[in-house]
Amino acid sequence: MAALIPLTNTPRDYAWGATDGVARTLGWTPTGGPEAELWLGAHPLSPSRRAAPAGDAAPTWHDLAEWEQQSGVALPYLLKLLAAASPLSLQAHPTPAQAAEGFAREEAAGIPLTARERNYKDPHAKPELIVAVDDGFEALCGFRPVAETLALVDALAAASDTPEALAPWRDAAAAGVHEGFSWLLSGADEVDAAVAAASLTAQRHPRRFELIDRLSRQYPGDAGILVAQMLNHVTLAAGEALWLPAGNIHAYLRGTGVELMGPSDNVLRGGLTPKHVDRDELQKVLDFTPGPASRLEPVPVSPHVVSYRPASVPSGAGVGFELLLVTGDATVRTGSAAIALAIDGSFTLSVDGVDAAAPRGAVVFVDEPAEVRAAGSGRLFVATGV
Repeated sequence: MAALIPLTNTPRDYAWGATDGVARTLGWTPTGGPEAELWLGAHPLSPSRRAAPAGDAAPTWHDLAEWEQQSGVALPYLLKLLAAASPLSLQAHPTPAQAAEGFAREEAAGIPLTARERNYKDPHAKPELIVAVDDGFEALCGFRPVAETLALVDALAAASDTPEALAPWRDAAAAGVHEGFSWLLSGADEVDAAVAAASLTAQRHPRRFELIDRLSRQYPGDAGILVAQMLNHVTLAAGEALWLPAGNIHAYLRGTGVELMGPSDNVLRGGLTPKHVDRDELQKVLDFTPGPASRLEPVPVSPHVVSYRPASVPSGAGVGFELLLVTGDATVRTGSAAIALAIDGSFTLSVDGVDAAAPRGAVVFVDEPAEVRAAGSGRLFVATGV
């Protein structure tokens, strides 16, 4: 028989996080500092903890990492609430094969898991999706067509006092997405000159080149400022979603969203960060195919339930998780142990005749596959395996 168990965790205080971002979204007590991410899952860096139990004086596990060890069951996902006030790093994630090979290689080399230069923290892939909680969630997602990048470079050059500094960037970008990206990450003096010229031009014309101006003030001199101009820049309304498969370069710029991903911490970065950037390894995993941002359309399940299913797009075939959004009275069937997060409104969850309250800010763990009845209204996200 499935149990309904309340969970909690401490928000991660990364510098890019919005002040009281998690607390503001969930109605929790604010910390007064940056609250970037709330991790809901069994990942050892921040496993969700069992909240003070009702009627259970001696729980057998205290967090979901212990639950995995005791049950012998691995959660196929990690759920996060993300609240960004400033950009996250430009990044991409490996395929399962790349993650396994990279992890084994770095283990054999004796690189400590905590080392700054460590790329692969585990042997797993990290495909992910994100659903905007509020209107205005802003992101970079995938390489856009070369012609769009060239049009931007030409516009910058026309407005610049030093257009000759931008010419090498245009030449590299015109040769193709891979060539333009590789040039920007080469560390050449010409790259620094192009970044400086673009940044100065954007500061003089902040409305016309708003993203360059914003990034140059936050990460002065970073080649990622220009890499960002090669990517699709999108703004999501509440409920809209992006799918970030292996190899997709992306960065979240600002806003609040619910993320669901593989249970991994493998991130290869390409700029806009003080953290380790491994240019060569990143380029091994990147998909340089240009195209539109990979939006993920919700699939209706019932009158008050939609599903964000990565398998609904070709690059998501075989991914073992989905995110359900419940907005009213409904019954959902989970494919694994599940985690429910109430963003707003209020629900009562029922499984096998047992009830659990899920008001705004509640996190409830369903410890085995089950038929879950939700009564109420609002927004209840449910992460489950498939």
